[in-house]
Amino acid sequence: MSAEYTPPQGEIPILHADHEILVVDKPAGLLSVPGKGPELADCLIERLKQAFPQVLLVHRLDRDTSGVMVFALTPHAQRHIGLQFEHRRTKKTYLARVAGKLEPKTGHIDLPLIVDWPNRPKQMVCHETGKPAQTDWRVIKSSDEESRVHLMPLTGRSHQLRVHMLAQGHPILGDPFYAPETEANYPRMMLHAEELRLRHPDGGLGLKFRAPAPF
Repeated sequence: MSAEYTPPQGEIPILHADHEILVVDKPAGLLSVPGKGPELADCLIERLKQAFPQVLLVHRLDRDTSGVMVFALTPHAQRHIGLQFEHRRTKKTYLARVAGKLEPKTGHIDLPLIVDWPNRPKQMVCHETGKPAQTDWRVIKSSDEESRVHLMPLTGRSHQLRVHMLAQGHPILGDPFYAPETEANYPRMMLHAEELRLRHPDGGLGLKFRAPAPF
């Protein structure tokens, strides 16, 4: 964790709620689940429990990432959506601002990742023992200083987008772990979960949830 934990206050935007699922727009700077120690107890799922006491975790976003996050409201929904994530049946699109001019306009990254034990929770590329990780990218606009890109992870490894972009030589701006030299110049890490597509656990209807990036 970088510096002391001072999570943002205020209401959590609800994007969708029904009898099975809850979809919210997570603010940057707020943990998805409690960390170790009482000072890291404030988190998204604990706040949601105040209005939805039955809420169950399906996936996570990093503390410094904002955007669309789905929760289950029944054990059935938790299993159903969990399997969709596990079998890569969900589609996730992130918006990021990265350092430098990312070229070409589209690309695919296939670099296995593993935890960097001496520096955990940081992750690193490791071709011997890393777990498979793939990311597609599409540049929206770019200059010599930075590029605005859509990132589409095909797997869900911890810190995947952050490490993959660092490995391309274009780290995500404001990232306290992988681009600390840029942190002072940005109010937050420039990574936002913009869109999530999945199937509803009750009936299988295809759903799309979006939250515009705040940067």
